Amino acid sequence: MRLPLSVTLSLALLGPASLAQTAPATPTKAPAASATTNRGVSALAVEVGSVVKGRLMDCPESLKLSVNAVCLYVQTPAASLRPLVKGKLAARAGDWKTTGKSSVLLVKDAAPNFVLLSALGEKETLVVVDAAPTAKVAASTTTVKVATPAGVVKGQPYVLGSDLVGVVKVTSLGGGKYRLSNADQGTLTVTVGQRAAQTDAGAVELPLAPATDGKNLIFPLAGLRALGCTTTPNGGVLTVACGSDSVGLKPIVF
Repeated sequence: MRLPLSVTLSLALLGPASLAQTAPATPTKAPAASATTNRGVSALAVEVGSVVKGRLMDCPESLKLSVNAVCLYVQTPAASLRPLVKGKLAARAGDWKTTGKSSVLLVKDAAPNFVLLSALGEKETLVVVDAAPTAKVAASTTTVKVATPAGVVKGQPYVLGSDLVGVVKVTSLGGGKYRLSNADQGTLTVTVGQRAAQTDAGAVELPLAPATDGKNLIFPLAGLRALGCTTTPNGGVLTVACGSDSVGLKPIVF
């Protein structure tokens, strides 16, 4: 059984900002079966916990997980955890579906479950184990309409500033201005609603104007070229490389 694409993406696209939460002050034992977890999820959490060596934490409400979910805070990069989890689960596991800073793995148990890894920082990861959403949940997910922020061009690919964590540092300067910086590529200063921008080498014009939803910078993917970044198709995602740094992400098309 495959996890529906819409559900995979809705889980994977939840960025680090929406997942960040204070880790428990003291380590706890590996998760065990209890009244609040079903046997399948609990057993899987024990298996995953034995290789990721994490600490139990309350699951972020923003993920809207089931009451059976188990969440672990792990001080190890997600890239290092993926092969460990996959190796532990062997043939029961599908392939990792990675979007931005999150990865989802479907586990083919009697009732399908999933493991979600989301980077909270350079060396911190939130690990989630839960039952796979049903087709009914998938159908309801696809009907949710996302409002189009003012200024974006429909049909064109954009990225959130938070999607670029690890390759580009995005700093709000106030008044709708943002600075995008990379240690190898320099800086790019942009203004919401304006195509005119400024690099270390001088003024440039972006192909499309940046926008915002009131919280996040919504930046045109093509505009990253002004910072010297390149984009390369990589399966269902794009690899964005800025100097020696790179990240895989899925652009947003409104």
